[in-house]
Amino acid sequence: MAETQANNRDGSARPPKPINQDQRKPKIGDTRPAPPKKPPSAGDHKPQAPSSNAPTRRRKRNQRAQPANAPRQRRGANRSPKPPQPVESTVGDAVQLDEKTLRRYRGRTRKGQAVGRYLMCVSVGKKSTHIATLEGRKLVEHQVSRPADDIIQIHGNIYLGRVQNVLPGMEAAFVDIATPKNAVLYRGDVQYDPEDVEGGRAQQQQRIEDLLQARQLILCQVTKNPIAQKGARLTQEVSLPGRFVVLVPNTSTYGISKRLPDSERVRLRNILDKAKPKRHGVIVRTAAENVTAKEIRRDVERLVMLWEEIEKLAEKTKNPALVYREPEAAVRIIREEFTKDFRGVLIDDRDLHAEIKAYVSTITPALAERITYYDPQTERLPLFERYHVYEQVRKALDRKVWLPSGGSLIIEATEALTVIDVNTGKNVGRSNLEETVFRNNLEAAEEVANQLRLRDIGGIIVIDFVDMDIAKNRAEVMKTFRAALARDKTRTQVLEMSGLGLVEMTRKRNGEGLIESVSDLCEVCDGAGHVINDDLLA
Repeated sequence: MAETQANNRDGSARPPKPINQDQRKPKIGDTRPAPPKKPPSAGDHKPQAPSSNAPTRRRKRNQRAQPANAPRQRRGANRSPKPPQPVESTVGDAVQLDEKTLRRYRGRTRKGQAVGRYLMCVSVGKKSTHIATLEGRKLVEHQVSRPADDIIQIHGNIYLGRVQNVLPGMEAAFVDIATPKNAVLYRGDVQYDPEDVEGGRAQQQQRIEDLLQARQLILCQVTKNPIAQKGARLTQEVSLPGRFVVLVPNTSTYGISKRLPDSERVRLRNILDKAKPKRHGVIVRTAAENVTAKEIRRDVERLVMLWEEIEKLAEKTKNPALVYREPEAAVRIIREEFTKDFRGVLIDDRDLHAEIKAYVSTITPALAERITYYDPQTERLPLFERYHVYEQVRKALDRKVWLPSGGSLIIEATEALTVIDVNTGKNVGRSNLEETVFRNNLEAAEEVANQLRLRDIGGIIVIDFVDMDIAKNRAEVMKTFRAALARDKTRTQVLEMSGLGLVEMTRKRNGEGLIESVSDLCEVCDGAGHVINDDLLA
């Protein structure tokens, strides 16, 4: 029987094997069809060695040939891989503190009960979670978290995005971050290495088309949630907030909260000089007041480890995807705001209570006893009814707000800005008109600041105070207004009162406000508030 000489794929000689006529490759002109393959027997588990003249399948165009010893590819292996699971924040082990430090952290108590200015109530429903903050008995903040917030409430999430197109005329780029709407990245939020950019321009003169190209993958963070038809806003200066510090990776940022007293800032600066990583920047938060150096170092180390996990996941990811997700609203708010000024946190869901309790026990062990489970089965009233939360929320949804002396506020939201009109209403005063208007405006200044915080109104805001003739009265109203806004942690900027009694200001907008979070647009008037009478226009 004839023999043929064959070579291996690497070029080495392979001993000749006899050609089996039944395994001969069919050729054009053969009268007999190719013999059918024998089904393998049940006891034969050993695969047969491939022959050099065995029939081979035709390879698809542009498909690479695989080595002979490569494992067989399973069906569906060519499909696009599943998106990676995003990194989530973890707190790690608790820092062991001495009894003296724990006693200082616990705050004031009276008759065995915690004493504080604020109370937080968390109510978990089937479709949403409501977080209410009370100052005494008055509702000052209310937030709603829904399961669909992975699309709407994405502030703080970090994405690996792909640049879709760059618009030089807008000095912005639209970025695909695996959400229904593309996000926008402005020129001022682009981070880059000057050595990687050609052209020789100064850093301030670099144009966005020189820094970004279409189809480029970039790591970015959401700084503003998508609102209505607008997509989310992005930045490449990523920041990871912790309990006491904020880590700004790959920068030389160095800062301490301005709300802290000077003596505390000096102490924290000495701690930060030793705790700051070499490659990353750090900003010390207000919550770090009177905190030990051990706690700050532990917070910095945890954030550095978290950033390293994000970097590893981003290197493995080849498509737009979420690489870091902020914790749910209740955990995030407690991380940002919960201090010894809160007399307690009431939660009416057992699972969420256990999660929050474990979280607080790790980051602030001294305050863990203030996390309480509110059992709806044994209590006479639901949590929000007992503290009149829903009643106050419904009042906050009205366009008209009454002042204590009989005056009122009219709050109207437009596409461009929010307008607040101050009226004397039923306030007729006692002595003279100037005194009546002045007292009414003082009440309005306090209530406007409360309503901005409660309704979470952002963007441009114009307030029309009642006209005052005396300049001293106008200055006193502005002083009261700024003092009331100082209690709001959201950044605001206020201009001086104009000659017409108008005050222009801005308040940082992170997402939809209270009204948008608990309401839907009217299907009849589409939110306009008016229905056209077709009979009059026929």
